[in-house]
Amino acid sequence: MTKVGVLLSGCGVNDGAEIQETVITMLALDRAGVEMVLMAPNIDQMHVINHYTGQEMNEFRNVLVESSRIARGNIKDIVEVSGNDVDALIIPGGFGVTKNLCDYAMAGPECSINPDVYRLVTEVHLLQKPIGAICIAPAMMAKILSEQDESAKMTIGSDKTTASDIKAMGSTHVLCSVSEMIVDKEKKMVSTPAYMEALSIKEAAEGIEKLVAKVLEMV
Repeated sequence: MTKVGVLLSGCGVNDGAEIQETVITMLALDRAGVEMVLMAPNIDQMHVINHYTGQEMNEFRNVLVESSRIARGNIKDIVEVSGNDVDALIIPGGFGVTKNLCDYAMAGPECSINPDVYRLVTEVHLLQKPIGAICIAPAMMAKILSEQDESAKMTIGSDKTTASDIKAMGSTHVLCSVSEMIVDKEKKMVSTPAYMEALSIKEAAEGIEKLVAKVLEMV
């Protein structure tokens, strides 16, 4: 059975993985009859946001523990997973990608990547297995590829600042509507804007479902 890794960054759009993007991804994978390998790094979140008020909270949470909420407990510490364990990898968005998996939210193009995240993504890429990057995740992918003197075509939709940062990191940003995706066949990378552009869950779902289908087609 095909195994697809899903890399989570917490639970909640403002400080973790975007829940709706993650669930749409999981539903599409489940409907396709593939096995999901949900994973997250066992590290503290950068900070905790009250999603009701939007204010930072004076508490600490763990990325793996919070991600397990979405996974219903069926999740692995990323250190337990190698590129040989999955046939593809999909990274949902959410600010957790840019705060917990890397520090792009603070450092921009000069960001650094969590070592375990860098290792796994690099292993999957070097094994020439497809990677799907949703919402803001392409910004992290651009940095990871730049560390290997590589680049890819990708999209985060139409946000000029992030598009400029992707270009600064050496990759090519392509404008894309929420219902579509950008495919780099050579690099085996697929990206879609999702909530970088979406105004509703059905809009986010359209592009994500296409991305999942394309990633599975490339396996």
